[in-house]
Amino acid sequence: MLDQQYLRKKYKVIAEQLIPRGYTLDIEYFENLESQRKSIQTETEKARQKRNQLSKQIGIAKSAGEDASKLLAKVQGTRSELQSLENQFQRIQRELHDFYSGMPNLPHETVPLGGSEEDNKEIRRVGEIREFSFEVKDHVTLGERLGMLDFELAGKLSGARFVLMRNQLAALHRAISQFMLRVHTHEHGYEEINLPFIVKGDVLYGTGQLPKFEDDQFHLEDSRDFYLIPTAEVPLTNIVKDCIVEADQLPMQFVAHTPCFRREAGSYGKDTRGMIRQHQFEKVELVHIVTPESSYQTLERLTANAERILQMLELPYRVIVLCTGDMGFSAAKTYDIEVWLPGQQKYREISSCSNCEDFQARRMKARWRNPRTNRPEPLHTLNGSGLAVGRTFIAVMENYQMADGSIEVPDVLRPFMNGLEVIEVPHWTVAYKTACT
Repeated sequence: MLDQQYLRKKYKVIAEQLIPRGYTLDIEYFENLESQRKSIQTETEKARQKRNQLSKQIGIAKSAGEDASKLLAKVQGTRSELQSLENQFQRIQRELHDFYSGMPNLPHETVPLGGSEEDNKEIRRVGEIREFSFEVKDHVTLGERLGMLDFELAGKLSGARFVLMRNQLAALHRAISQFMLRVHTHEHGYEEINLPFIVKGDVLYGTGQLPKFEDDQFHLEDSRDFYLIPTAEVPLTNIVKDCIVEADQLPMQFVAHTPCFRREAGSYGKDTRGMIRQHQFEKVELVHIVTPESSYQTLERLTANAERILQMLELPYRVIVLCTGDMGFSAAKTYDIEVWLPGQQKYREISSCSNCEDFQARRMKARWRNPRTNRPEPLHTLNGSGLAVGRTFIAVMENYQMADGSIEVPDVLRPFMNGLEVIEVPHWTVAYKTACT
């Protein structure tokens, strides 16, 4: 959420800044609400002063032994008027809150202007794209030939956009997440957190998923306001919700490995093949809670931490900075890391690293005590995938495939797979397929 005081003073300037984000600030509507708010505040103050004056007069009359019934009647009328004004004020405040809640974050001055992903700017490319001497297969073909990825059975259990993994590919998926956690905790200094996978609605509001992205959430049919998490960013960032953090507790940096659940409401017909876009997937998420002056330096470090995983896996990738029209709702600046997928012959997003500045902190009421002013001020929050486990799994399968359809296990993952060097068809797979046909 934007600073409301700043918005009131500079709403026309802010309206111009939000245009490149594809958001049109309804100036007339905002001015009307603000006019009503000011008018009601003025009327409320007058009513309170009138009530207080009458109360004093009643006290004087009673002290003098005079009849105060007429004054009491006036006080009662003033109280009714005051209650009506307060109800109107609360209504206006709710409308303003809804208005503020729907506004995206302001883009940082270094974010390139643009309306779509076509306007994103490439920053760097790392690693050499492998040249294969055979026809390249995508992860779906590889996994099904190995008998270890089963989309049909997953569909029988849960419907579209799910997968069932078996045997060595299930182990590879697990090994990737364990490898990431070890690197981020042991080399990068993150604190590992084990999180609930179900959160309350106000927690999703704090990081910006609600109310705008309600349709993309799995809302549980329960008397309580519960949702499945769309990303570990949500509970991790909300660790500081409603808190005033002392300066010596900063910076905070958390890592968590969790499943993520998304309805993918706006992606009908998009990425329907394979594991690229699923309703349930896993991520290793990185979150930083920092002071304002350090947040952009932290964004570079966060991005480098995510890149390090790809470097250790020797997977080619590129880093792009998102333009104003392609950034997420809460972000002020975002770097996307895209890994090369031979099966698609293109780079695909594997991590988004974002600085949300104080946008989420204002929604969460997350503050730190600035020692220079000794006053609570909004924190800055950052988040990024370090990395998306499923897409890393796809990238390993496709980049490390061999001519016979087997998959070489990257050196850094072998300790997490009991030294296994190659994933190949197990003897029992054919018998299993025959039995289940």
